[in-house]
Amino acid sequence: MHEAERLQDELKESVVRTSAPIEPPRTVTGLDVTYDTGSDRAVAAAVVVDVASLEVVEVAFHRGEATFPYVPGLLAFREVPLLVAAIERLSTPPALLVCDGYGLAHPKRFGLASHLGVVLDLPSYGVAKTAFVGEFTPPAEQRGAHADLTDAGEVIGSVVRTQTAVKPVFVSAGHRIGLDDCVSLTLRLSGRHRIPEPTRQADIESRKMLREWRSLE
Repeated sequence: MHEAERLQDELKESVVRTSAPIEPPRTVTGLDVTYDTGSDRAVAAAVVVDVASLEVVEVAFHRGEATFPYVPGLLAFREVPLLVAAIERLSTPPALLVCDGYGLAHPKRFGLASHLGVVLDLPSYGVAKTAFVGEFTPPAEQRGAHADLTDAGEVIGSVVRTQTAVKPVFVSAGHRIGLDDCVSLTLRLSGRHRIPEPTRQADIESRKMLREWRSLE
């Protein structure tokens, strides 16, 4: 664990924090990992989604075993190798990564989205279903409302209402993208569902592949 923490501290120095707007990407790659209950066996999915239509363009998988234990705050060491393997199977390099997890909204300001973004040197951010660290005032009930997520006086993310009268999601920048763009993209990518389509589809596809893997036994 100490070596992982040392490496985490080293890698986080490479995070590029920015507030400059980016050119809206044509596609976004959503990422998620599904674990087999009671084991370290897992399926990572990388799903490329067209930003304009929200249609799935491509899906890639990696089936394997997580070699690092689950430790709060060190999830990236468990999932990054699996996710990188899935991303490498895409026919075209991704333009922007969206993770089911955290970026700067992390005790060390270096969550999964930041870690993966640095490793691949790609713009990346996280969208989580629950808060890991930080405080916030709930945003208004209408779609598009958002509020700062803060920790120790620092804005580390945004609490975003992607659908009216539905629980918000927790958005945080990872690497080479500003929080305003993260919020804007999250809303643009959230069609009729609470979870943005890229990570929603990655969750669906990774679960589907895990079921197929089990059926072969």
